[in-house]
Amino acid sequence: MAETLIRGADYLITMDDTRRELAGADLLLRDGVIAEIGQGLRTEGKIVEAKGCVVTPGLVNTHHHLYQSMTRAVPGAQDALLFGWLQRLYPIWARMGPEHMFVSAQIGLAELALSGCSLSSDHLYLYPNGVRLEDTIHAAAELGLRFHPTRGSMSIGESDGGLPPDALVEREAAILEDCIRVVDTFHDPTEGAMCRVGLAPCSPFSVSRELMRDTALLARDKGVMLHTHLAENAEDVAYSQEKFGCRPGEYAESLGWLGDDVWHAHCVQLDGAEIDLFAQTRTGVAHCPCSNCRLGSGIAPVRAMLDAGVPLGLGVDGSASNDSGNLAAEARQAMLLQRVARGADAMSPRAALELATRGGADVLGRPDCGRLMPGKRADVAIWDVSGVHSAGSWDPAALLLAGPTAVRDLFVEGRQVVRDGQITTIDLAAQVARQNDLAKGLAE
Repeated sequence: MAETLIRGADYLITMDDTRRELAGADLLLRDGVIAEIGQGLRTEGKIVEAKGCVVTPGLVNTHHHLYQSMTRAVPGAQDALLFGWLQRLYPIWARMGPEHMFVSAQIGLAELALSGCSLSSDHLYLYPNGVRLEDTIHAAAELGLRFHPTRGSMSIGESDGGLPPDALVEREAAILEDCIRVVDTFHDPTEGAMCRVGLAPCSPFSVSRELMRDTALLARDKGVMLHTHLAENAEDVAYSQEKFGCRPGEYAESLGWLGDDVWHAHCVQLDGAEIDLFAQTRTGVAHCPCSNCRLGSGIAPVRAMLDAGVPLGLGVDGSASNDSGNLAAEARQAMLLQRVARGADAMSPRAALELATRGGADVLGRPDCGRLMPGKRADVAIWDVSGVHSAGSWDPAALLLAGPTAVRDLFVEGRQVVRDGQITTIDLAAQVARQNDLAKGLAE
């Protein structure tokens, strides 16, 4: 029986059903789950002192393109809107192979882990040069993060009126066949699963209506979740209206892409009727504020979505459009943007932290994660608030106001992945060097 006692936290933010915050609290982890919360707890196992720290659930990232950590700050894509940005980067991504995918996934996930993230989704929608979804799955397993990869796809190339180059699209029959393979091989539906697989056509402008519909049917037959990009910017909405004669939300509805087994990325340009539709059907949204700012897509109507009851989580999006992967910083940006758009009372730091924990877990269909409660998974972030970033803070539990944005320790399924601000499970320095070599090769 493996036990770890996190002892004497200054503040323990549970995100439980009553949103309790406890002072001077202990947290006992046993065999991958939270066994007990209280004061004066004892163990024969490992003890981690948490005096001077705030303890939260591990953060949850609901949208990423991990491979993009190989292409940060690319000249020619730094100042482009979404469609021009994609057209600049597609030819570069077409030169990537399995090693690029594995290394970039480890770098992206390690960056997330250092920002307190214990569970991340990923949207991999291009498969050049022998790339397979398991390149990222193996990377996550070695690092030790809980993972929700999605088998993305693109099937309409430039010659057929789509945005991606023809070299990056796949035959739709082959896409569906591989979707079946990866779900059957890697998806674990059980509580506490370290890997679940979703199906995720890239976007309405890169796959056919038939593939969207068939993927939804397949996902429901297999009992897995659905994910895509939707209503990301004004170009996206205009494309939908021109090609399909309706708004993005209506298009999603017509193809079965609504429900509590679906989450859409971005949704910056949803109108009031679409927000109500998402709320009624419990369709989730991955809000990616930094990427939305970087690409000039706009400020998503997050306050309106939350007020309507839309399930909402946060995503860092790909590192070619963020260009970071810090989920704590993403939560702060979400809070600040809603205040810019709606006033200083539009989103509190605790509400933003809830989006980054419990909210994101619920969007991914993981009520076993994102909260500190007995019986839930032992995914725990420990934030040192004794240093310069929090000096003078009257409310260190308001983490997203004063910081820090990097964890001291991170536990995933009770296993320590970050200790004293350092990754424990892989040689991160060696992987950073390899990433830089591979990126240099792509640039040349």
